[in-house]
This record gives sequence, structure tokens and C-alpha cells, in this order.
Amino acid sequence: MAKHNETGDAGEKIALAYLKKKGFKILETNRRIERWEIDLIAKDGKERVFVEVKTRFSHDFGDPAEAVTLKKQQYLIKAANLYVLQEDYEGPIRFDIISIRMQKREQPVIEHIEDAFY
Repeated sequence: MAKHNETGDAGEKIALAYLKKKGFKILETNRRIERWEIDLIAKDGKERVFVEVKTRFSHDFGDPAEAVTLKKQQYLIKAANLYVLQEDYEGPIRFDIISIRMQKREQPVIEHIEDAFY
């Protein structure tokens, strides 16, 4: 497995544990919808939450959340719209970003940006 895939997998596991600890119910991980993938789909109260997880080991490429560009946001919105149709879901939704900075021999730094696209 490529290093960036290992980093992404590690970050998603951290994000999953973080959300569970906050009381979210995890519905799906790595949901493929056509050519897009949603990292995590969770339930927070009555809201369906589509979560994009970004993980970095260094600051060389900036803050992890900055990698969620406008184009990436548009893809996630399209995927979420298809999910809503496929699942016949009619409730409220939101998009969150979980940014994880891995630190050598230290706990990862987690930033949870709720309702990140608005």
C-alpha cells in the first residue's frame, strides 16, 4: 500500500474513534457513489453528516483542511446528493471536515470543522 494511502487510512481510523467518542453514530465508511467516495457518513442528532478526513504528517503542504478545495467540495456535494436519492433520505444534512496532523511521538492534533461548506 502506498504511503499516502496508509496515512489516509490511519487518519480515518482516528476520525472514526473521535466521532464515536463525541456521540456520533457511524453509518458508513468509504462509501463509493459512482466515481466519488465519501470518507465517513455519520448521524449527529437528526442530521446526516458527510465527513471528509484529511491527514498530514508534516506542514510542508499546509493545513490538512486546505486540501478540501472548492472542486473537492463540489464532488462531495454531488456524491451526497446521490446518496440522499439512493437511500431515500429526507432529513437534514451537513458537511464536516476532520483535519488531522500527525506528530512524531505525540498525540495527533484533531480539528473538527462542523458545517464546513457554509
